[in-house]
Order: sequence, then structure tokens, then C-alpha cells
Amino acid sequence: MTTRSIASRSATRSALNTTASDRAFRKAARVWFGRTGIYWVVPLTILITWQALVMSGVIPQRILPAPSGVLQTAITLFTEEGLAEDIGVSTARALAGLAIGGGIGLVLGMFNGLFPLSEKLLDTTVQMIRTIPHLALVPLVILWFGIDEKARLFLIALGVFFPIYVNTFMGIRYVDRNLVEMGRVYGLNTPQLFWQIILPGALPSILLGLRLALGVMWLTLIVAETIAANAGLGYLAAQAREFMRTDVVVFVIVTYALLGKLADVIARFLEHRLLAWHPNYQKRAR
Repeated sequence: MTTRSIASRSATRSALNTTASDRAFRKAARVWFGRTGIYWVVPLTILITWQALVMSGVIPQRILPAPSGVLQTAITLFTEEGLAEDIGVSTARALAGLAIGGGIGLVLGMFNGLFPLSEKLLDTTVQMIRTIPHLALVPLVILWFGIDEKARLFLIALGVFFPIYVNTFMGIRYVDRNLVEMGRVYGLNTPQLFWQIILPGALPSILLGLRLALGVMWLTLIVAETIAANAGLGYLAAQAREFMRTDVVVFVIVTYALLGKLADVIARFLEHRLLAWHPNYQKRAR
């Protein structure tokens, strides 16, 4: 075999490997776009349109800064004004309120869904309180807790309590009773029925309640941080309002939106992990 033929075969093999690698890359790119990238099509379109409208002068800079200006403001805030600390404070507040209110809502929803006596005693009262807009309680909350951290945590916890409670309660109530009876026939005791049949059956509704609660959590946080906060994104926005810094206010709003998007991605990940067995979820995931 000549040196030329060996080199030719090596080049052919290299070209085939490159072609296969390109095909694999394109396939991976299509899969990523189909599953993940498509979620960002509309946000990116909005950003591009926003930038174009500001650059063309249709929207004045003093009314709404361009995304590029907001990005520059973000870099300045991160490097010079401790933005990471404000984001950390706001996130800690939100998660603490979610843990308190969500935990109480989950437990109470399970009790009322499992025990008819508990439902008769408590559910009507909870539903009556649910009709009161929790943000309308801000003046009363200030009177109760003052303007310290307890007031903000109370508002967030109250806001996330109801979506998780209602969805947990309804999820347990609408578990297929035939499955429960079948479990009893197979000799499952009460704890086994709960962990193996009732809780998995109610899990889709509970996770829906979590997603709704995450939205309410960020909405409530925005209002709660206006109650004389001395740190956090709401405090940063209030300071920017005093100095007419529109770019900072817009950046804070975008940051809230991104945090909300991140929370929704985490909720979807939990659905993917916890509902992989569910037939309806399997059809939606394809």
C-alpha cells in the first residue's frame, strides 16, 4: 500500500468523522431548540423589537431605556453597588415566605382532603379568608408587625398559602376512589395508601399549586419590599425612583421577571422528575 493511498484513506476517514460530528451537532441543536430554546423565542423577539424602537426614536430614552442601556446599568450595579447582595436578600425573603406559607398550605390541604371532620371545621373559614385580597391587608400588617422583616414575610406567606392549599385539597379529594379501594383489597394500610396511591394521585395538582404560588410569591415580594425595606430589589427600585433613574427601575423589573422565569423552570424540572410515571405528562413531554 502506497503512502498516497494511506493518506487518501486517512483523509476520507477524517471527512466522514467530521460529517458525522456535524450531523450529531445539528441533531443536538434541533433537540435543544425543540425542548428548551423555543421558550426563549418570544422574550428575545420582545428584546430585539424594544431595542429597535428605542434606537429609531419611536420610544424616548427617558421613557424607556434600551435593553443595551439597561444591560450597562446592570454591569455597573453588579460591579460598584452590590447588586448581588440585593438579589440575595430578595430571594431569601421570597423563599422564606414560600416555605412558611407553602408548608402550612400543604399540611392543611392534606388534612382537609383526608379527614371530612377537618374539612367541615376549617375549609369554609379558609375559603372565606381567601376572598380577601392579601395585598389589601398591607396597612393592617404594618399595624400588627411594624415595618420590619416580619411584615414582609407574613405577606408573602399569606399570598402563597392559598394556591398550594386549594390545589392540595382538591388534588386529594379527586384521587380516583377505585384506586384506593383496590389498594385496600391488596392489603395496604392507611400510611401505605397515602404514600403509594393518594399522594401520587394528588401530585399533579400540588405541583400546579406550587407553580401558581411561585407567581404570587414574586408579585407579593414587589409590594412587600416597598414597606420601608433597607435592602433588596424593591429597596433598589425605590431609591432609583427618588433619583429618577428609569434605567435602574426597568432593570429591577426585568430582574423580577427573570427570577420568576427561573422559578418556573425549577417547577417544570420538578414536574419532569416527579411526574415521569404519569401517562398525561408523558404525552405532553413528547
